[in-house]
Amino acid sequence: MKIIIVGCGRTGTALVKALTAKSYDVTVIEKQKELIESITDRYSVNGIVGSGASRETLIKAGADSADILIAVTPVDEINLLSCVEAKAVGVSYTVARVDQPDFAANRKEIEKEHSIDYILNPSYAMAELAAHSIGFPSFVKSQGSFLNDMGMITLSVTEDSPIKDKKVVSIKRELNADIVISFVLRGDKVYIPKGDFVLSHGDRIGLIGRDAEILGLLQKMGIVRNAAKKVMIMGGGVTTKYLIDMLLHDKKSITVIESDLNKCKELMEEYPTIHVSYGEGDMDEILEDEKISKTDAYLSLTDVDETNLVTSMYAWSRSVPSILTKINALGTLPLLHKINLDIILSYSEIAVSKMINFIKNIEVKSDENDIEKYMAIANNKAELLLFTAKDGFKKMNVPFKDVRLNIKKNALIIAIYRDGELILPKGDNFIQKGDLVTVVTDSKNHIESLNDVFN
Repeated sequence: MKIIIVGCGRTGTALVKALTAKSYDVTVIEKQKELIESITDRYSVNGIVGSGASRETLIKAGADSADILIAVTPVDEINLLSCVEAKAVGVSYTVARVDQPDFAANRKEIEKEHSIDYILNPSYAMAELAAHSIGFPSFVKSQGSFLNDMGMITLSVTEDSPIKDKKVVSIKRELNADIVISFVLRGDKVYIPKGDFVLSHGDRIGLIGRDAEILGLLQKMGIVRNAAKKVMIMGGGVTTKYLIDMLLHDKKSITVIESDLNKCKELMEEYPTIHVSYGEGDMDEILEDEKISKTDAYLSLTDVDETNLVTSMYAWSRSVPSILTKINALGTLPLLHKINLDIILSYSEIAVSKMINFIKNIEVKSDENDIEKYMAIANNKAELLLFTAKDGFKKMNVPFKDVRLNIKKNALIIAIYRDGELILPKGDNFIQKGDLVTVVTDSKNHIESLNDVFN
């Protein structure tokens, strides 16, 4: 698959790294020659100096034969125009990153009018993730849902966790939990655990199940989601505005601290029911003045990593129950993901994950396979796949406890939907014709059909 990326900022560079690791044919377009040289020196990609909104530049980049163009410059208008021109030249699919609320609010209309296949709004996605994660302790992170009421969270196994040094099968039995541990990240390696897999301190695990079951399991483990009635946000940018809308819907008490006086005025006019504080100078004093120790959740969403990290650490020192921190520099993420201080929110990480899912879903629709839905998980090292059990499926009606099933290593059937009912498979369950079957697998397995799940 041939992919063109317009824009070599943090998000564009992160996307290049992810796609070249998966051996895609990538060409990048960027106005700044030094950025192109930096990218082409580090990665096996073609580089074109110019504007992605220029038809001449797009043709030079091979857009007439490209499968996908992804425009991720900092300017929404350039991204939209790049997609329009790319479609005119002959690109099959286009993706535009759009942040500004005015554009984002009309996403569906813009997609339809300009034949753009996907408008990605990372600021909204970050706000949505933050809203889902508020109230959870630092080692728990909500991942949204894959299908219907099947929720997902990631959980770090702490030193005092009741699941440390326990087998997967005994965890489900002892805690009476109708959930599935879908993956385990141990260092840089991913495991799709069977029942005898033993969890260790530091493992990051994926839990999948009904939302109520997941919350029930967390409660049994002594992990309670804080109601988080009082929320404090550092930074009054676009992400904060999206988040305010979500939190007001949930009737939260909101304080926003912003160092730009004009942004403070805008926020006060747009959201008269929230408390807006002009904060410039000593952050410790500002946070104390705003009663940081009495807040239930603290989110640092400025564009300055140092500010976000320092103020989050201060919130932690004042025993704030729930802390979320935005980080822009991708180089620090591997280290921060190992620290149970904050829930880390990365604009580029979220954007890359969304775009890889889009690309893979395009691939599975166009290639000769039976995948109906795809989602990358576990830092893109594992995959969630959805299949329908059709004529030709060789293990129809065979119980899971039957040795004939013989599922591949690092693959697991985690859920079955039958007539709208979610079934988390046990020994007596089986797959029948028409079932929607969700599979988790190591991405190296290259599973393309339901039959591929089995040896």
